[in-house]
Amino acid sequence: MIRQKLAVLISQALIAARNAGALSSEIFPAVVIGTPAQEAHGDFACNIAMQLAKPERKSPRQVAESVLLHLQDTDGLIRRAEIAGPGFINFFIAPSAWQQCLPLIERAGTSYGNTDSGASRKAQVEFVSANPTGPLHIGHGRGAAIGDVLCRLLAATGWQVTREFYYNDAGAQISNLALSVQARCLGIETDDPRWPADGYQGDYIKEVATAYLAKETVTAGDQQVTASGDPDDLDAIRRFAVAALRREQDQDLQAFDVCFDRYFLESSLYADGKVEAAVQQMIANGHTYEQEGALWLRTTDFGDDKDRVMRKTDGGYTYFVPDVAYHLDKWQRGFLRVVNEQGADHHSTITRVRAGLQALNAGIPKGWPEYVLHQMVTVMRGGEEVKISKRAGSYVTLRDLIDEVGRDATRFFFVMRKPDSQLVFDIDLAKQQSLDNPVYYIQYAHARICSIFENAAEKGITLPDQTPSSDILSLLETPEELRLIKWLESLPETVDDAAQEFEPHKIVYYLTELAGQFHSYYNKTKVVTEDTSLSIARLYLLARTRQVIQNALTLLGVSAPKKM
Repeated sequence: MIRQKLAVLISQALIAARNAGALSSEIFPAVVIGTPAQEAHGDFACNIAMQLAKPERKSPRQVAESVLLHLQDTDGLIRRAEIAGPGFINFFIAPSAWQQCLPLIERAGTSYGNTDSGASRKAQVEFVSANPTGPLHIGHGRGAAIGDVLCRLLAATGWQVTREFYYNDAGAQISNLALSVQARCLGIETDDPRWPADGYQGDYIKEVATAYLAKETVTAGDQQVTASGDPDDLDAIRRFAVAALRREQDQDLQAFDVCFDRYFLESSLYADGKVEAAVQQMIANGHTYEQEGALWLRTTDFGDDKDRVMRKTDGGYTYFVPDVAYHLDKWQRGFLRVVNEQGADHHSTITRVRAGLQALNAGIPKGWPEYVLHQMVTVMRGGEEVKISKRAGSYVTLRDLIDEVGRDATRFFFVMRKPDSQLVFDIDLAKQQSLDNPVYYIQYAHARICSIFENAAEKGITLPDQTPSSDILSLLETPEELRLIKWLESLPETVDDAAQEFEPHKIVYYLTELAGQFHSYYNKTKVVTEDTSLSIARLYLLARTRQVIQNALTLLGVSAPKKM
């Protein structure tokens, strides 16, 4: 990448200046290459001179002059450099350097944008992790989209990624599910006084009850459960209901193009004794105490604002305790990096889980695991909020959105804003086939390029099998062409940044800008001209643009259609 090459040249210039006696520092700060706010100020800017001014006891401009004096650009990367303001060094990159980026994109093909910053290290990402008590709602959908794109970004930057779904198949909510299905099996309606106080009322409960009474068999993950049909067997109802809803969630995720490497059941933590073992370890380490018949964890020892109950007076564990056991299991599986993508309502559990892990004295570092929390989604149609689903009753389901606006638009809209920002999902906009629809705007850019190639072929102009020569590439010299190439060249660092910061929306921003630059370029420029060499150069540029759009859309799990 040109930014990295420039940083290397500046680092070498600093050493050369010190060797020549122009600078005296033994250790130089890291060279950071930024982008000027205004295009007229250059392609890149560096503030190294201002960082060195005080230790060198010189003005920033004097330091900058020394850097430029000792800069050895033997490859002709820099067209010119100038000192601006208090001491910024602005660099204008040679057009030939930008032009030579295009063959690099061609050679990389579908892997262009990938980096090796992860160095094949292991990472585990847990996301969705919905309770198997009903269909996936739009909050789960946003978590699924964000989590899936995070996995794609980490994989694209060289991490070995394991995707994991944690099922909370134990506890009060599962008991309420079983009681709700049992009530339906017995013909009890939701307005009946006998209906469970905290029962689930969606139509899907009736569907599960019907399947249970019909003695159907369902397969969820590696489990196969056959209903007994006995309405009095609450345990059998629970097992069947959980399996049936797990299967439905799996089907919804498959329709959303989201897959997992492992499904982990909370109930297995109890069955395998891992919850009790974790609790006993915290007790043995002296981080717990008994009070008023309950067992408490001294989470204040690890930064919490107050201590937390672990085991209630009725003998049951509070919800964060199995989470501690689950994350200990992750650590023991060798995942030194774990990322949990969850809803913002899980914020309060972060401190407790991390405190519990520290109380285990298992060598787990502070701040482990990492978290990405997403805010709520508001669905709008016709200017009004949509709050319920015909089937789920109390909320809008993920399947509702997929069926109405399609997978591409649903995925795109879910990741188009920063995860910690609230999201308004406008169904009317998502369904529009116009340039006002952001996903259509980007996909249309790809389809438009495909159409340009079809028209060029009809006129007898196609790209040769071999990469165009430097002479032909040098014809790409207009400001619009160089600006477009510069944006194509920046995909790898954009991917790296989005992966490191856990911000998949940056890929959306990148694509929106790229599509805008392409549309602007096409509206101003005739691609197929009477000049065959110029036509080939411009088609080559658009071929690389098409590849980059496709690569970035793939990171979002969105298709790149050839026709719209």
